[in-house]
Amino acid sequence: MKHFLLVLLTFFSFSQSFAQLAPVKWSTEVEKISKTEYNLIYQAEIDAYWHLYSQHLPEGGALPTEFEFDSIAQTQDFKRIGAVLESESITKFDKVFQMDLTYFDGAATFTQKIELLNPEITTISSEVFYQACDDEKCIFESEVLNFELPGNSETTTSNILDPVSWTTNITEIEKDVYEITYEATIDKDWHFYSQKVVEDSELGPIPTEFSFNNTSQDYELIGDIEESKTKEVFEQAFQMKVRYFENKAVFKQKFKVLNSDLKTIEAEVFYQACDDVKCLAPTTYTFTTNLDGSSNAKAVTAIDARSKELSDKLQLNVTGWDKYEKEEVKEKSNFGIFVLGFLGGLIALLTPCVFPMIPLTVSFFTKSASNSQKGLANAMLYGLFILVIYVLLSLPFHFLDSLNPEILNTISTNVWLNIIFFIILAFFAFSFFGFYEITLPASWGNKMDSASNVGGIIGIFFMALTLAIVSFSCTGPILGSLLAGSLTSDGGAMQLTMGMTGFGLALALPFTLFAMFPKWLNALPKSGGWLNTTKVVLGFLELGMAFKFLSNADLVKHWGLLKREVFIGIWIVLGIGLLLYLLGKIKFPHDSPLKKLSFGRISFAVLVGAFVIYLIPGLTNTEHANLKLLSGFPPPLPYSLYEKESDCPLGLNCYKDLEEGVAAAKAENKPIMLDFTGWACVNCRKMEEQVWSKDKIYTVLNEEYVIISLYVDDRKELEKDEQFQFLKHNGSIKNIKTIGDKWATLQTLNFQNNSQPFYVLLDHNMELLNHTTAYTPNADVYYDWLVKGVENFKK
Repeated sequence: MKHFLLVLLTFFSFSQSFAQLAPVKWSTEVEKISKTEYNLIYQAEIDAYWHLYSQHLPEGGALPTEFEFDSIAQTQDFKRIGAVLESESITKFDKVFQMDLTYFDGAATFTQKIELLNPEITTISSEVFYQACDDEKCIFESEVLNFELPGNSETTTSNILDPVSWTTNITEIEKDVYEITYEATIDKDWHFYSQKVVEDSELGPIPTEFSFNNTSQDYELIGDIEESKTKEVFEQAFQMKVRYFENKAVFKQKFKVLNSDLKTIEAEVFYQACDDVKCLAPTTYTFTTNLDGSSNAKAVTAIDARSKELSDKLQLNVTGWDKYEKEEVKEKSNFGIFVLGFLGGLIALLTPCVFPMIPLTVSFFTKSASNSQKGLANAMLYGLFILVIYVLLSLPFHFLDSLNPEILNTISTNVWLNIIFFIILAFFAFSFFGFYEITLPASWGNKMDSASNVGGIIGIFFMALTLAIVSFSCTGPILGSLLAGSLTSDGGAMQLTMGMTGFGLALALPFTLFAMFPKWLNALPKSGGWLNTTKVVLGFLELGMAFKFLSNADLVKHWGLLKREVFIGIWIVLGIGLLLYLLGKIKFPHDSPLKKLSFGRISFAVLVGAFVIYLIPGLTNTEHANLKLLSGFPPPLPYSLYEKESDCPLGLNCYKDLEEGVAAAKAENKPIMLDFTGWACVNCRKMEEQVWSKDKIYTVLNEEYVIISLYVDDRKELEKDEQFQFLKHNGSIKNIKTIGDKWATLQTLNFQNNSQPFYVLLDHNMELLNHTTAYTPNADVYYDWLVKGVENFKK
């Protein structure tokens, strides 16, 4: 009865159809902290345009989110530790409730820490009561959520990801000839890679490999192992084309039995699974298939003494888990592309096709209307239609996206499309230089101009459409860059719409603002040669952007045409060309005679010169070659003309062996940073090039820590006397044959996590110095994390 009045209020406030809305989807996760302590994590996924309210709201407004547990269970099975913590929220003035309210957009996370009183309990139930609203309506709902507690063994935890499960069956085709089918079921949003690589690269993902234990030559394989259909795409994370499986993968191998006493076929599959943001360490799965088709024999549940001794060395007995909370990494939004689109629109305003239209159009509306209010309304309507037109241009891409979500990714990652973008942008650049004009058919503009004479709202719409058409020679190249940039990212149609919205808004604003404040027109500079100068400058920028797309194609195909230093060299040449143009040393067809250099021209030339100087170290093989301000534009550091001497990140002094690194840390009396990484881990490279390279972070890592980099995908085999069998907590056996097997197992065993990058700060007694962390692109947050570790070590 507690919430009866709230439900009744919601029922009478809104129509019955709203009761079917489910704008908030809840899921649960359990994080094991210690043997008896857990974090119960509520995760809410919130639909677009809706928001979910915080637990902490003033009275008289929206209904706060509440979490309830069974009162008996709380006294007998577990106890709550502290209040429910919630992720970062938004506080704004709400017009409906006329007060400041706190809410969540997109997603929300709530965490309740508990301590078990009953070790036998496996499930905890909780009920959440919440209100969600959009701009027009609200709903009030409750939902019962269950938390499945992991087992109490030290290695069981929800942080260990296992997105691929395997089954096997066998069919006798003819006498002594069999076919084994190995089938993998893959979790949603995950994939693993084909046996056949599209492009051979050390920076690429690990291909799937099957191996058969046939040391006694009891059978012979017939042909190669066949695999089911794969998806071939350009994967942004690896900057190359890959083949991978989604949802399900099937492999088939035929063989002929040579030994009539043979009962089973043993095989191993080695594979790497990834989702859109991370890759797991390569994993080995062992199959034992019975020839008679009966159920597979259970895995051996015992290991020899030597294997047990080597397995025990992997157990670090890490302590201090209860001292630190897990860090949350926030998602990015599409606001950045909106800002870029808005800046593009502002630049378009300064071109010869648009700028002269501002005073002419505003004067038309203010003078032709019967009164000033109507003129202002018409100008505002004109600006609105400009915005609408550019937003409408992005709608066809939403249609493509709805037909097949992979279409835009396929379009964007196609190597030939990147080459086409290079050609188009280069073509646009030379039109900006004044060698030719790019215009839409004149008949289009004439028809729109005639339609604008209709008058009223329809006439104003066609006036806006006429502006969009006749200004295409100036706005087209900028829009082309926006379109190319959106399609070759992973943002899809929505990102393109955000960019177009920003562009249209920037174009529309002046027509409205100058109509509201007509005296501002007197402050506008007069049209002149500076407009053509703007076009030429944009031409240089377009040409620089064009080479970015050619570089994408080069990276995919590994042509080696635009290695990092070559690409930067081209940008330096373009920068010098722009500098000479600004100083009047070179001219283009439509340039007016340059009598003297203006202050603005000189100032911009100084900026261009500084940019060129900044680029020059990028041509060297020094620590200054990492141009952090341009991260993501030039090819990555490994794609270089130079041979790299050290395989430690940024030339830092790192260790690749745990015992050797710990011994060095004790000798130098420094804390340890375990860096669980991978040769094919793209986010690891991003952290090293973009975060570790920051001066303050580099200094801390270099002077205060001993770095132990453990590569979980290292395929180099261990010495025979170092190879062993590891008994997993579920009773199955993992063969530790390679360096990567060893470090991946060590990470999973001690830190209940198997994704990379993953960073751990430890003292010499294996006690945590701070919470563990993963991919942290915010350099300030990462720096604070490192410094806190040093402070705790010195205590």
